[in-house]
This record gives sequence, C-alpha cells and structure tokens, in this order.
Amino acid sequence: MNAPRADLIPNPVGPFPPLPQPLPEVPIPQPQSVPQPGLEPLQPFPVPFPWPPLKFRSVRCGCYLLNYKPSGSPLVTYDGTLRVECHGSGRTASGDLYQRPLIWLPWKPGFPPIPSSPLLLPGPSPSAGIPILSRGRYRYYLRVTQILEYFTIGTSFTLGFEMWRFTKSAGAWSTGGIWTNEGTFTALMSWQTAPAGYPSSSDYLAGDVKNSSGTVVGRLTMGWISAYLRKATIEIDRVSQSESPLHNGAGVDWKAIGDGIGWDITVDQSDSNLVEPSGESWSDAECHAAMLARRDASNLDAEWRYHVLCVRRLDSTSRGIMYDAYGGDSNNVPREGCAIASHWTVPTSAEWGLVKGLRFGTATSPYFRTAVHETGHAMGLYHNTSDNGFMNTTDVIANNSLSPGSVAFPNNVQWSYHADDAKRLRHIPDIYVRPGGTPFGTSYSTTPISPTDMELYVEGLVLTVTPVHASAPLGAPIRLNLELTNTSDEPVPAPATLSMKSGFVRGHVTDPAGTVRTFSPIILCVEDHPMVTLKPRHSLRNSLTLLRGSQGALFPMPGAYRVDVEVHWDQGGVEVVTTGSTDVMVSSASDEAHAQAALKVLSTPNTLLTLVVGGDHLSDGIEAIQTALKNPVLRPHYAYIEAKRLGERFGTRKANLKAVADLLDDAVVMSPAEIRRAAELTKADASDGAAKKAIAKRLKQKATGLRGDEDVKAAVESIQ
Repeated sequence: MNAPRADLIPNPVGPFPPLPQPLPEVPIPQPQSVPQPGLEPLQPFPVPFPWPPLKFRSVRCGCYLLNYKPSGSPLVTYDGTLRVECHGSGRTASGDLYQRPLIWLPWKPGFPPIPSSPLLLPGPSPSAGIPILSRGRYRYYLRVTQILEYFTIGTSFTLGFEMWRFTKSAGAWSTGGIWTNEGTFTALMSWQTAPAGYPSSSDYLAGDVKNSSGTVVGRLTMGWISAYLRKATIEIDRVSQSESPLHNGAGVDWKAIGDGIGWDITVDQSDSNLVEPSGESWSDAECHAAMLARRDASNLDAEWRYHVLCVRRLDSTSRGIMYDAYGGDSNNVPREGCAIASHWTVPTSAEWGLVKGLRFGTATSPYFRTAVHETGHAMGLYHNTSDNGFMNTTDVIANNSLSPGSVAFPNNVQWSYHADDAKRLRHIPDIYVRPGGTPFGTSYSTTPISPTDMELYVEGLVLTVTPVHASAPLGAPIRLNLELTNTSDEPVPAPATLSMKSGFVRGHVTDPAGTVRTFSPIILCVEDHPMVTLKPRHSLRNSLTLLRGSQGALFPMPGAYRVDVEVHWDQGGVEVVTTGSTDVMVSSASDEAHAQAALKVLSTPNTLLTLVVGGDHLSDGIEAIQTALKNPVLRPHYAYIEAKRLGERFGTRKANLKAVADLLDDAVVMSPAEIRRAAELTKADASDGAAKKAIAKRLKQKATGLRGDEDVKAAVESIQ
C-alpha cells in the first residue's frame, strides 16, 4: 500500500494543509466512423475530511488549591496546596494537607433536647490566593512521584504520590513529631471547568484517588491560584540609626529573592524607631525580649511572618544572629527571625575588597546579603559552602575572592540559593519552613522530600567529652567539657569554636529507661571566622551546660545517663561529623524540699531560656531559678546562672557585680567556659572595684588546677 502524500497529512502544530487542486478535464479523441456516447465529465478531487483542532494541555506552573476527601468519611476533608515547579526536565511537585475543622451547632429545642450534627467549616477561598492554614491542623505531606511533565492532547493524566502523615509530639511545636508513609496512591486527574472564584477556569482538575491495590479511597481536586509556590512577609524593625536591608544596590531586592525560589515575598517596614534598651549594643536577652514583643503582635496561623531586627551593635557577635526556641520546649516560637548589626566595621584586610573599612550598614550589598542569609536560617536552612550563594557565610565568600580568577568581594557574591537550598524552599514540607513550625535542623534528618544527607567522618579528629562532675543531684544542670583534637599528622579544617551558639554542636541524652532526648542551640551567631585550620596535635576546648531540650528536661529522674555529643559542619556540601560520649549519674532527691525545688526547675520550660539568654523578661524562668537558689542542694549548681544574669545589663537595669560576688562562693559549680565568661563580664564593668576584686579572687581559685585551658586562666588574670 502506498504511503499517504506528505502534503495531505495534518500538521499538529500548525495550520491545516491547503485543499488540493481539482484534477484537469482532458478531452477524449473520438473516431469519426463510430459514434461514441458522451462521457460524464470528471468530478474534482474530493475535499479531505476536516480534522478537529488539537488542544494541548499541560499542568500549569505555580500553586494549586488542593482538596482531598477520603471515601466514607463525610466529616473529614483536607485542604492545602500543591506546588508545581517547571524546569528544563519537566515538572517537580509537592504538597501539604491540613484537616478542615468542624463546628457543632447549638442543640435543637425539644424534650429531650435534640443534638445537632457537626458541620464542616468552609474551605479556603481560591480568590484569596495562596492559603495560610493553621499549624495545628497540619496532617500530610504529598511527595509527588508522577505528574504530567510536558503536555498531552488528552483530557487527563495520572498523578502519583506518597502520603506522609505527620504526628506532632505533645507540647509546643519545638518538640517536633513523627512521619509515617501511608503508602503510594494514584489519581486520574481530568480537566474540568473551575468553580467560581478561581483565577483560571481552565486550570482545574479532579479525580478519584486509588491505593496501590486499585481501590478508590478518596476524591482529589486541584485548581490553579498563583504563579508563586509560597508566600511570606519579611518584617523589618530597626533603631533610627540603622539602615533597613532592602536591596543589594544593584537591582536585587526581597521581591527578586522570592522570585528566584517561587515565593511571593512582601516587605513590611514596620518600626523605624525602636528604643535602644541600654545603649547602642544589644544583649542576647534584650534582642530576645524585642523579638517576643514583636512576635506577639502577629498571628503565625494567619501569615508566614519573619522578623529582621536591625540594631547598631550586638554583644554576642559582630554581624548577625538568629533568635529562636528550637533548642527548648517553651512556648516560644521556632525560627521566627534574626537580628543584624549595622555598625560593625568591616575589616581592612585584602579579602574584604571593595567594602573594607566601611560601616556594615553602608556596605549595602553584604549588609543585605547578611539579612537574606539569616532569614534563610529562619526558613530552616543550614550553612552551605558549596558555592558563594546566600547560605555560605560572608567571611568565607570574602576569602574566596582571593582565589585566582575571582572578582573582588562583594562582586563575587552569588545572588541566589544553592540548588539544594532552593529545592528545599520550594518543596520542603510547610512545617519545616514556616515560622513557628518544627525545630531548626530537623528537616535535614527526617524530611521525606529527599534522601538523608550524606555524612563524612574525618580520620584523626577525636571529640572527647568529660563531665565537670561525674554526678549531680536531681534538678541540677549537667556541665560537660568538650575537647576536639587533631590526632593526625596533617592540618584539618574544624570549627573555630565549640560553643553551642556556633551552631556546630548538638546531641542527645539517653535516660535510665532508654528514652532519648535531643539538645541543640537556642541562639545561632554569625562568626567572623566559623572555620579554622586545626594543626596536628592541637585541640579546641569549650563547655556545655545541659538542662532541657525540645522534648523537655534532659535529666528528669535519678539514675545513669549516656550523653552523646556531635560536632558537625559543612565541607563542600557534605556534612562532616565527629562524635563523643560520656556517662553521668543523677542522684535521688535528698528530702522533700529538694524534690519540690527540682520539680520546679524541671517542669518550667523557660528555665532553659533564662539560663541561655538571661534578662528580666522571662518571669517564670527566673522564679524557677530563685526556687533552686533557696534550696541548699541545688544552690551551688544554679548560682552562676543567676550571677551571669545579674552581671549583664538589661534595659535600664545595670550589671550588679556586688550581687555576682555574693553568689560566687566557695561551693559554686562552674565549667571552664563559665569561669571565662564570668571573667569577661567582670572585666567589662567599670564600677564597684571591691566587688570586682572579690570576683577575681574567686575565679582565680576556680581556675587553679585547670589543665590546657590557658585562655580561661588568661581571661581571669586580665581582670583589673
């Protein structure tokens, strides 16, 4: 059979072929002697059958309003979003579902009264755009495994996905939760006309959901509502002397940052005249109190709002800090925002390039980059040194400018997120990225979006963990000494400090019953030099004071405990990890008064925040510590904690060295790091010479016999 003529085959992406020309009429010769009957004239070639127009459909990029109704459960329905990212390889999609709440109507009158049926509340309005749903109603993450990648001429496609159920742990959101994969599902999604309210009538689909056995288990609908995947607000509050980090001076602003990851970001320049509580430099406690005051004015179940606090200087660090409560279990909110310092002076060394010597707030590009970096932490991202993108640290990017072929800092800054970070921000479950969700860092170890992060163990790095005291009474914090040693013959990169604030230290505690509880930082500082080269046979030292974690008290009962500490950092996109452990004993309560005091400190979440940030604004935490100070068994273990709080100014209250001297008696329990910190606070205060001398004498006694802690001894000797 001959192939059809090419010019008669319909073109699927262009106009129909032209109609063929009719064949010509050719006269037939007739013999003169034999008349022939006339022939019917030839008819023109018939016109081809008109092909129907082909309609090509594709899954539109952006955010879809999602609704899932399980079969047989009329009072259960889930609302949420499906995020569809378009790229050169097709589509990547993910989604989140929240259970719609019920209301109970008043009972109908009668005798006896007739109970009414529960009623589902209305779902999110598609005309309102991307919905923000209550954190407490979060139920599922949809890991999409199959979707229409490009286009189809059909009217449907198969959507494949896994449903991951999230069960939140009891208590505050900082306690985290557990994921359970409920299986693989498919839905034949068919295009339909969208109901009223949707911005696009042609981008609406519905289909029955089937489990792996082919049984229909529910109904799914999805309607396009926005070209963005997520939306958030960046609130910027500042003192009048500080600049607002709004752009990089070269056309990149918060909107451009959001556009790069599919986020609709709105900037709210809320307060431009914050009152400085005690001068131009803010303590940890003052920053934390300001954050609490600002946060209380927002509803995290109605909007995703991240706070940027701009002040002249910070006590804890030079450039920026993230404030959070992910390391504890109080009612404070995980990943709510950050603070940056506008009056830090950029060093004059070569790596700082075009901004060396400038006040940070006037160095528009790196100042804005720091705000984006710290907000990235608030969105749940770790440091990432794989490129010069947002989640690398400023000092590392500056040092990279000295590499051959690089341009001067800050022109070498990459104004985007690393691909891995961008994927997380687009597709990580809501509760890991929204403010007030799960604790910082948990997404890197438990998220169903991607495989577990790779870990690299460095040969020759040894972490030694030893308790300051091998045993402690019930209710007392446990103090540990850390020592990271390079036992190899070659220098290796390592964190510059083992402080919890560095973000490099975390761990877990196993109690006598086998229950595991985790601990991690409450504050993250941006260090000038977060990484150093650790020479062969050299060590880094620091101390930890452990009391509570995100699951509650770390040492809630008498018995033997195992404490595992992990030091971790990023090395070229791979997490480097070294671990150490020790055992400690917690003794039973000595009497009823001791038991009551221990119960108070162990059951008060803000005891930990008071220990870490100090200040006068956490009244219940202060009350718990005062209870411990009144008990002779616990007083030695809490005396330094109260001394540190009183030795730091807070608002109009000045540091009180006399009270510090009274608290630091012979019995006080202190780690080497606490001795050093007490020396630094004492040295910085110019008042009360008698109290300063008394403190110096006590600290010298405490430092006697310390081995290898020369920096601690030097800090004590420097008190004048």
